[in-house]
Amino acid sequence: MLKTVYLQAIVSCGVALLAYVLGGALAAFSALLGAAACVVPNALFALRLTWQARRPGGADVATFLIWEVVKLGLTVALLLTIVLQYRDLQWLAFLAGLIAALKSYFVLFLLDRKS
Repeated sequence: MLKTVYLQAIVSCGVALLAYVLGGALAAFSALLGAAACVVPNALFALRLTWQARRPGGADVATFLIWEVVKLGLTVALLLTIVLQYRDLQWLAFLAGLIAALKSYFVLFLLDRKS
């Protein structure tokens, strides 16, 4: 699970670098904010489930579902906070960072499938 978070972070940095080249520092920061709204909740979710799985008895379905709801709520809260508070947001870069972080799962799926 943490492997997915690492991949999301790497893809997010790549998109931010591309945004910097194409649009400058504000675009790169907007891309990082978009990606962070996805990566941070996923990292907390992955860390919690990893910690829970290492306990005697392992993780259960209730833990998974509760933390999935927490992750979704935190994602929505971060997105709203960024959109409402950051006045220099560059929407294209923001959405590119968000979508890249969200879709990085498919890259991992394709890489694991070929192995």
